[in-house]
Amino acid sequence: MATITMARDTAGPIRRAEIRRARRKQNLTGWLFISPIVVGVVAFQFFPILVSIGASLTDWNGISAPRFVGLHNFADLFGNDPLFVQTFKNTVYFTLASIPLTIGIGLVLALLCARPIRGVAFFRTAYFAPYVTNVVAIGFVWFWFFQPDDGVINGLLNQLGIHGPQWLSSSSWAMPAVIMVSVWQGIGYPMIILLAGLQGLPSEFYESAKLDGASAGQRLRFITLPLLTPHFLFLLITQFISSFQVFGLIYVMTKGGPGHATSVYIFNIYQNAFSYGKVGYASAMAWILFVVIAAVTYLQWKLQKRWVFYT
Repeated sequence: MATITMARDTAGPIRRAEIRRARRKQNLTGWLFISPIVVGVVAFQFFPILVSIGASLTDWNGISAPRFVGLHNFADLFGNDPLFVQTFKNTVYFTLASIPLTIGIGLVLALLCARPIRGVAFFRTAYFAPYVTNVVAIGFVWFWFFQPDDGVINGLLNQLGIHGPQWLSSSSWAMPAVIMVSVWQGIGYPMIILLAGLQGLPSEFYESAKLDGASAGQRLRFITLPLLTPHFLFLLITQFISSFQVFGLIYVMTKGGPGHATSVYIFNIYQNAFSYGKVGYASAMAWILFVVIAAVTYLQWKLQKRWVFYT
C-alpha cells in the first residue's frame, strides 16, 4: 500500500514536467516558424521607422555622418518651401477627385455584376484585371495613349471632330489625365468589395419592401446603400491612404511635370531623398504625411457613428 502511494506521489510531478517540456517544445517550434517574418518586420519596418525618426532631426544626405539640427527641417517645410505646399495641394486635388469617381463607378459596376446574367464572370475578371496589373506597364501604355499627335485618345477625339488637348504636356490637363488612369486602374478593388457586400445583404428586407410596393430605385436608396455603409467606410479609409501615397503613375507618366502640375507629396519626398540627397528633409516630410493620414483616418473612424449602419 505504501509503495502504491509513493508511486502516485511521484507520478504527478513527472507528468507535469512532461507537459511543460511538451509546451516548451511546441512554443519553440512556433517561434521557429514565424521567426523569418519577425526578423523581416523588425529589419525592414521597425528599424527603418526608428532611423527615419532620427533622420528627420538631422541634416543628412544618406552617406556622410548626419548633423543634428533639431526641428529645423520641419520649420523649413512650413516656412521656406513653397513646393511643399504645392505638392500637398496637388495630392489633395488628386485624392478629392479620384476617390468619389473610383468608389462611385465601382458601385455601379458592382450593381451590374451582381445580376445573374450570362458572362458576368468575364466582366468581373475584366474590370478587376487592371487593379492587379503592374502600375509601370499601365503608366507606359497610357503615356503613349495620351500623346498629343499620334496618341489613341486624340485620334478618337479627332474622329468626332474634337481637337484634343496636349494632355500630359499641359499644366491644366496633365493631372486630370493621371486621375482618369488611376480611376480606370482602381475601380476593380471597390467593385469586388461592394459586390461581396451586395451578396451578403439579407433578402428579407427586399421581400418586405416589394410587398410594400417599393420601386427598384427606392430599394436601392433606402435598403442597399444604407446596408453597404460599412463597406463604404472601409473603402474611404483604404482609398484615402493609397491616394495620398500615389507615386507610380506620376513617376512613369509625367515625372511631376509639366512644371510641378502633377508633382504629388510622395514624389516630392522621393526627389528630396534620392535626387537632391536630402534624406533628413525627406524623413521630416514622411512623418508629416504619417501624421496627416493618421489624423484623417481617426476622424473618419470617429464620424462613422453618424452615417454607418450595422445590421
